[in-house]
Amino acid sequence: MWLRVIVPLACCCISTASFAHGTDQHVLGTVTAIDATHVEVKTPMGGTVGVRVNKQTQFKEKNNPKGANVPVVGDRVVIKATKNDKLLLATEIHFSSATRVPVPPQPVPVQ
Repeated sequence: MWLRVIVPLACCCISTASFAHGTDQHVLGTVTAIDATHVEVKTPMGGTVGVRVNKQTQFKEKNNPKGANVPVVGDRVVIKATKNDKLLLATEIHFSSATRVPVPPQPVPVQ
């Protein structure tokens, strides 16, 4: 008897939470071009996405989130954007440097 009440109630609560995400879109990939008004990102699927940038766009570097740095070509980015008139406008750009830490050499076994 209680199961008939609990299951529909749980379904209603779970589906309501999924609508709370909003209308933001996310773009993930590598920067291929950047200037003061837009960023071009190559996605993992091989496509290219253009995202507009304005003065309200916040840039957050992985290792220095409070810094004033902006991404450069080759950096990996996750862009949170809103869609305006078929164009994406970035609200936040999270990025990390493309330089990787080299793997230390493995010791050669002595025979």
